[in-house]
Amino acid sequence: MRAVVATMLATTAATLATSGAHAQATTGTAGRIAGFTITGDAIKAPLDGLRGDAARGRTLAFDPERGNCTICHPVPGGDARVQGTVGPPLAGVATRLDEGQIRMRLVDGTKLNPETIMPPYHRIEGLSRVGREFAGKPILDAQQIEDIVAFLATLRQ
Repeated sequence: MRAVVATMLATTAATLATSGAHAQATTGTAGRIAGFTITGDAIKAPLDGLRGDAARGRTLAFDPERGNCTICHPVPGGDARVQGTVGPPLAGVATRLDEGQIRMRLVDGTKLNPETIMPPYHRIEGLSRVGREFAGKPILDAQQIEDIVAFLATLRQ
């Protein structure tokens, strides 16, 4: 099962990187990783000082070619028939984690758990089996990370 999930995530990461590259090209941030400081288990400050938009974040979270949160997580408001159960349910995530903790998990959850199967959405170094066309590009840019953080911060139930 773990091998199947790893293959699904590798395929998803490649798809996400492709989609993310288009969004980054329009924002002028292609391949750029935002600076951040990790404090404990969180990145407290928004990446690049950006403000997230929950509506855009919701769209990204459900988009199978971009954030694709539902490939691994049950997410409130989505079709339960096509949501994964490999990751924890995101219902009530905002009561369990603050925005900085959510941001840390999206940027690079391996800093908290080296064995996690969640892809690092805003890291380009130290990755293996990355296609040449995706090398040096994060899956999600800083604005997309902040948008998803804003959406997940609304999930209190």
